[in-house]
Amino acid sequence: MTSEKSPNTPLFPDMNSPRRRSKLGDLFHTSEPNVLLTADQDLAGTSSNTRRSNASVPSTSASPNSSPANYFMSPFHQTSPFSKSPWNFSLYHQTSPFSDGRVPANGLIGSLVREEGHVYSLASSGGLLYTGSDSKNIRVWKNLSEFSGFKSSSGLVKAIVVTGEKIFTGHQDGKIRVWKYSNKNNSNKKNPHKRVGSLPTTRDFIKCSMNPGNYVEVRRHRNVPWIKHYDVVSCLSLDEDHGLLYSGSWDKTLRVWRLSDSKCLESVNAHDDAVNTVVVGFDGLVFTGSADGSVKVWRRELVGKDTKHMMVYSLLNQESAVTSVAVNATDAVVYAGSSDGLVNFWERRKHALAHGGVMRGHKQAVLCLASAGRLLFSGSADKSICVWRRDGGGLHSCLNVLTGHGGPVKCLAVQEYEDVGEGEGGVREWVVYSGSLDKSVKLWRVSEQP
Repeated sequence: MTSEKSPNTPLFPDMNSPRRRSKLGDLFHTSEPNVLLTADQDLAGTSSNTRRSNASVPSTSASPNSSPANYFMSPFHQTSPFSKSPWNFSLYHQTSPFSDGRVPANGLIGSLVREEGHVYSLASSGGLLYTGSDSKNIRVWKNLSEFSGFKSSSGLVKAIVVTGEKIFTGHQDGKIRVWKYSNKNNSNKKNPHKRVGSLPTTRDFIKCSMNPGNYVEVRRHRNVPWIKHYDVVSCLSLDEDHGLLYSGSWDKTLRVWRLSDSKCLESVNAHDDAVNTVVVGFDGLVFTGSADGSVKVWRRELVGKDTKHMMVYSLLNQESAVTSVAVNATDAVVYAGSSDGLVNFWERRKHALAHGGVMRGHKQAVLCLASAGRLLFSGSADKSICVWRRDGGGLHSCLNVLTGHGGPVKCLAVQEYEDVGEGEGGVREWVVYSGSLDKSVKLWRVSEQP
């Protein structure tokens, strides 16, 4: 499978039917586990409007890259939100998933089952893996075993980003919560993670609320302070160089926060429908994707004495919802996945981004993207992860299709396989974490070579 310069030459004709590419724009305002159909149900004639959850029922089918079916079975069903749910390495029978020569260069290393609910968000930083779900809990894993966890009062965890000792989580209740990690050696400290605030801060919210001029109309007969999201916080992205946090919401807005003092600098009416993804890119650009079918490019510019984010141009306008955006900053490439199962990409040419082609590899909606090195990972409602490699001339080839999840793949996180780095011939290897609506997180090892 390769990418193409013209979208009129399908690589997979059987994947182009309108039935397989039902628009999700109107569905993002419902519970995602109830609207994403499996391929088997779609082929059996199940209507795309059927509101029935199937993501929580794992498949027991085996595949070359999947772990044994019994990994879905947890020996304990405990009520504690942080009950143990260990990684399963039954494929390799070893204490470490990175033992010499025993793990394939491309394939599944292990699986983690979360009995708490569907996995919606992942973040990897400093040897720690953060997982968020619809249970309102964030679990923290270290060395492939449970390390700690923390729980929000309400709102399932839609997004997680980490910078230094701070963790930011976006929630369905419209709040952004701030947590701090302390690794100081303190035997009396049961949990090294502590909640330290929220965005906006209570002080800023009260101050803003006191001025009637700070209210904006969000729907008929409802006005709210502009400083706060009033709908689901669906995505977060960090610009650590400039000390900024970006948040996108189903309230159609993009907000800009200053990390140093947690101040909301700006609220941008970004799209005509829910903002599903925001990514800080290259050359000072920020990219947003929306259920309105568009991908927009923003740049922070000086306007009078203030700085404002101005829309530079729109990369995409289509009927299908844009569900995810990823950026390869080194090569200046932007990828956008959408509910029609396609991944469009753009390349920097001179001083503008030009459409490079379309990547066809999924039968259903692309729900998440992650870029690392020369690779792009795309997770889909069809339960698979496609591994794409960017080659010369802007062409992309599909190196592998990772299968084994029993539900839609909702989120991805990637880090370099540090024990190898660049091996013989400069080949890089990556550790990929994938979270799914089958309540599991899987760990894969992927090489840039087939």
